[in-house]
Amino acid sequence: MLQLDAAALAARLDRQALIEALDAAFRTPCTVPVRERYHVASAVHGQRDGTLLVMPAWRAGGALGIKLVTVFPDNARRSLPSVYASYLLLDAATGQPRALLDGGELTLRRTGAASALASRYLSSPGASRLAMVGTGHLAPHLIESHAVVRPIREVRIWGRHVERAEALAAALARSGQARPDLSIEATGDLESAVRWADIVSCATLSRQPLVLGAWLQAGQHLDLVGAYNADMCEADDEALARGELYVDTRSGAFDESGEIIGAIARGVIDRGAVRAEFCELAAGLFLRSSPQAITVFKSVGTALEDLAAAELALSANPLRS
Repeated sequence: MLQLDAAALAARLDRQALIEALDAAFRTPCTVPVRERYHVASAVHGQRDGTLLVMPAWRAGGALGIKLVTVFPDNARRSLPSVYASYLLLDAATGQPRALLDGGELTLRRTGAASALASRYLSSPGASRLAMVGTGHLAPHLIESHAVVRPIREVRIWGRHVERAEALAAALARSGQARPDLSIEATGDLESAVRWADIVSCATLSRQPLVLGAWLQAGQHLDLVGAYNADMCEADDEALARGELYVDTRSGAFDESGEIIGAIARGVIDRGAVRAEFCELAAGLFLRSSPQAITVFKSVGTALEDLAAAELALSANPLRS
């Protein structure tokens, strides 16, 4: 059985190829059960309990994959990460194990690719300015993936701690992984960055709205990645009400998106405000209504994306990415 750590997996997941693989996956029949969440009781007094997430997906006669994620919030006491993830890929016809992949790297890359795919459908084809809200592990993947599908020339990075935004901008410039013609800088002024941008991408753990609808301009695209439960929120109700709303999957968005759950509960929007999900975009059933429309894409992730990325990793030759 093939085993790929983070570096080996990254070398096989070219960003452009991964975007195309996700696009194809949303046009192909696939079984994606609701992800299961299990409470893991702590055996250590005074330590918070953990969580086990199980996310399967399969195609008849094709591949079967399961992502296993553990979240143990007190791991920092042991100088360990709070989150671990592994991905097991099997043959759907025989159940034979085919590969064990680093789940963290898989998730980061497919999440960036999903946002880029949504941007290809929904943002202005000439979008050249990107505001990145957040400085965590996802930020460089989102920047690099958006730059694959749009002619991004300038990037401004905002974080609650400006020194982290400055460090990320410098790291991307040093690494050369981002497109060499990109101008990347940090900013301490979130409102100005949002008003300036053609695309605003958010990946934070905020519990209060960061991006306000009043700041959004005609033709902008807002990419919301971070708020994955009802207690979290990256954009306010006005942003959802002003924009054309799209999601990766309706089932995930209605169950896990803090912005959408909150806006529905407050009567600002109803479920019908979600114009389309990925499979409908991939089928060509929906387009943004006009070049002046503000588009909002909300993702919470789906096991279909993990499966597509894992299949690509096994079929691809190692590349530098």
